[in-house]
Amino acid sequence: MIRSNPIRSLSALLAALVISSCSDSAFRSPTAPVEQLLAGTADGSIKTGLAGSLPTTPGNLKLTALWWKKPHKDLIRVSEMIDASGGTITMSTGLTIVFPQGALSAPLTITVTSDDKYVAYKMEPSGTKFLKAVIVTQPLDGIQIAASPLRSQLYAAYIADDNAKLTGKIPVLEIEPSSAILSPATGLPQAQVWIIRHFSRYMLASG
Repeated sequence: MIRSNPIRSLSALLAALVISSCSDSAFRSPTAPVEQLLAGTADGSIKTGLAGSLPTTPGNLKLTALWWKKPHKDLIRVSEMIDASGGTITMSTGLTIVFPQGALSAPLTITVTSDDKYVAYKMEPSGTKFLKAVIVTQPLDGIQIAASPLRSQLYAAYIADDNAKLTGKIPVLEIEPSSAILSPATGLPQAQVWIIRHFSRYMLASG
């Protein structure tokens, strides 16, 4: 299910760099937004220092899920064993999840399933909590907002109900700290990066 994709490879590399080093020399534009997400902490700990580390609680906020330009014909699912040493999960959708060393205290089989129409993922086991910040990167090529180009601000949102339909405006429980990676050539967003502290269902969305 893993494909060769230059943007996915770039996003995977950037996410790996975020975890491995937070020194000023490791990051230059366009990766500065990623650095800002982890500003104030050297080890990626979620209990101190993360810029916006506590997710925004939006109350009754409802958002619109982004669409894949081409809906998936087959179920896209990846399962990997991640232990205390950390690891990386990648998907053919371009999604990359980087688990730093110490994010988990014991081995755990993690399963990620992509929605066929919307840019949303079920991440299991539901309820899993992490000891350090986990970095998720999603390239924006092949993504649109209800058949329209990406123009508005994007959000990484946590959906409380794993079985909720993603049509129309969807209630969200949390908005996670996130930022765009900009293309050095065009200045346009080429990937969205966000931090998660626990598992269940996440989507990229617009207002």
